[in-house]
Amino acid sequence: MQHASYVHGASQQPLIGKTIGQMFDAACQHHAQRDALVVRQQGIRWSYAQLQEQVDRMACSLMRLGLEPGERIGIWSQNNAEWVLTQFATAKAGLVLVNINPAYRRSELEYAINKVGCRALIASPSFKSSNYIEMLQDLLPELAVSQPGQLKAARMPRLEWVIRMGQQATPGMLGFAELLTEPTPAERAALQQLGDRLQFDDAINIQFTSGTTGSPKGATLSHHNILNNAFFTGQAMGFSPADRLCIPVPLYHCFGMVLGTLTCLTHGACMVFPAESFDALSVLQTVQEERCTALHGVPTMFIGLLDHPQFAQFDLSSLRTGVMAGSPCPIEVMKRVTTLMHMSQVTIGYGMTETSPLSFQSRADTPLDKRVSTVGQVHPHVEVKIVDNDGHIVPHGETGELLTRGYSVMLGYWDDPQKTADSIDKSGWMHSGDLAVMDAEGYVNIVGRVKDMVIRGGENIYPREVEEFFYRHPKIQEVQVIGVPDDRFGEELCAWIKLRDGEQASIEDMRAFCQGQIAHYKIPRYIEFVDSFPMTITGKIQKFVMRQQMKEKLGLNDSQTA
Repeated sequence: MQHASYVHGASQQPLIGKTIGQMFDAACQHHAQRDALVVRQQGIRWSYAQLQEQVDRMACSLMRLGLEPGERIGIWSQNNAEWVLTQFATAKAGLVLVNINPAYRRSELEYAINKVGCRALIASPSFKSSNYIEMLQDLLPELAVSQPGQLKAARMPRLEWVIRMGQQATPGMLGFAELLTEPTPAERAALQQLGDRLQFDDAINIQFTSGTTGSPKGATLSHHNILNNAFFTGQAMGFSPADRLCIPVPLYHCFGMVLGTLTCLTHGACMVFPAESFDALSVLQTVQEERCTALHGVPTMFIGLLDHPQFAQFDLSSLRTGVMAGSPCPIEVMKRVTTLMHMSQVTIGYGMTETSPLSFQSRADTPLDKRVSTVGQVHPHVEVKIVDNDGHIVPHGETGELLTRGYSVMLGYWDDPQKTADSIDKSGWMHSGDLAVMDAEGYVNIVGRVKDMVIRGGENIYPREVEEFFYRHPKIQEVQVIGVPDDRFGEELCAWIKLRDGEQASIEDMRAFCQGQIAHYKIPRYIEFVDSFPMTITGKIQKFVMRQQMKEKLGLNDSQTA
């Protein structure tokens, strides 16, 4: 086929053939006196040398607890210094870090811990409306009569250690501070010897993907997966030791712990945490006071910053770059970020947890028109093709499902060979479920999810296209478009619109805005004005929740589409 939608990220820059621990030690030695970690809400400011000392103490302690390489240790916490220490200490000790969503409640926690067989769990005392200690005591009543490390729980039979953050003591739990005691010379030597034995293809991280149906799947990632993805992400941003990255995205997700902390590590840059979770005012204050050069976020975060009442009061001129990813980035929002936030070299990233995460990214020198309208070009050492329903590669300019192959593809879903085989085919291609279009230069535009595509009376409608049109309206702050059942056309479009503060508009105004500008069948039949959207903790819009709410409100049934 001429002009096939296939690209390969050929690169003269070789892949890193090290474990995270080896890379960490090298970076700490090379950048010893540079700022490594700033955690504003905890008043922590550590150099690379200080960070290394804390990490080595914790890694030795984890080995002292009897935890063996390859065993799983969970972390259930908001963003804090303890999370960062745990990430690097578990990597040095060869343990598989299991990221547990801070929004999880009892049944979800129980499922995650048992699914991967965690021997240990590190938990924050609480976060927002979640009292983690109380939930753990409900699930594990045996804690009350157990010594730390001797838990024998009916509901979590593999779990032996519960380690709690904070200053208070809880029966049956080990205090996090005890992990930071001075190791013996023999323990330090044992840690060094272990580091020499670990292999970069070893599993190092399990992240539960938030499926819309069924139980979450544990995407299992290796040192090689995430270390290289982090490095090449930083390279696309032109990162150096002079950079200071503001990280308001959650650490439990790839955005925080790969594109955030690991990207800084691989380039000797400084990790800056403005708060324990996203707060627009904290981000603005942090960028100004810490003179951050880079900022990561999902589009909803950037919208929240741009529209904050005090936005104009802050000096953001130190900003240069960053990554906007996690969900499709509206073109109009991207334009405002590059100008009003001084992020002239901001990059757009696209990927998924299962690909460590990025497969595509624009670069600091990508032409502005491509930077605001595409997700950039393929990452180094990664292959991508776009295929039709029969698995055949489509020509440039045609829509199909995006598939990824290469070093970044996960090892598999933990203890789930069938779901792994359903997602990674026999040729090693990871099926994304995303609809994409590739141009002649290899730039890709994500037009939606396979399952989000709306088929109205035989016409394929990509919600992203309609959303981009609505973003041109000066009164609209944010918009999401979904399909809902219809007994005549099979599906009809529904738009949820959030207006800017102080603005008013009617459904008729919105329809008039569309008239004569987009095809009649793309004009939403239903328009809802809303104050907010259902979201995951990482800021991804939950369109399936929107769809269910509209079906209930309008009295629609899927059976009508038959």
